[in-house]
Amino acid sequence: MKRRFLASMLLALLAAIPASAEPKRKKPTASGGKFDYYLLVLSFAPDFCDQPTGNKDPRECGPGRKIGFIVHGLWPQNETSRGPENCGSSPVAPSVIQATLSYIPSESLIQHEWKAHGSCTGMTAADYFSTLRRARDSVKIPPDLDQPSQKVQLSPAEVESKMASANPTFPASAFRTSCYRGNQELQEVRICVTKDLSPRACTQSAGECTLPNVTLLPVK
Repeated sequence: MKRRFLASMLLALLAAIPASAEPKRKKPTASGGKFDYYLLVLSFAPDFCDQPTGNKDPRECGPGRKIGFIVHGLWPQNETSRGPENCGSSPVAPSVIQATLSYIPSESLIQHEWKAHGSCTGMTAADYFSTLRRARDSVKIPPDLDQPSQKVQLSPAEVESKMASANPTFPASAFRTSCYRGNQELQEVRICVTKDLSPRACTQSAGECTLPNVTLLPVK
């Protein structure tokens, strides 16, 4: 009789717990295709290879490679905030990797960019990297930036101005820089394009290097 009474009390208590007390399921942080524009991100290899940390693939950092800018990625971006990231993905097919290695020189970075950014575009991996390659092909890099033979110091505004001059169909505000603050070297040039890859102005969310000058090391 006592056990039956305790069981009845337990059932009554459970029934009294409101539904709102149940654990809430986490909503997805982002869904594919919901963003405003793209950042085409070009990393300056000599300065990246000079950093004390990071995966230094010899195809990017090996002597004699003579590599200046590589494609870091094509990032979905929002007007007032960073774009969605890590929307879930499967490994990139070997055929897509082979077609992209002349733009992004390591398989690991290709896989990372698909997982972190490409998976949030709503495209397949093949279409995403095809779009990435077309975006890169639409941008010219002046030789004195891409292949400096000696150390160069420029302000971020000068880097952006050189990029704008080499790409007259782009608004000057389509170019942004980022930098390594520790040793004041150039990290990236970021180019803003629409979802159909037309040139457009960047917004504040694209970031900006605020150092007075940045160093570009010579290619090796």
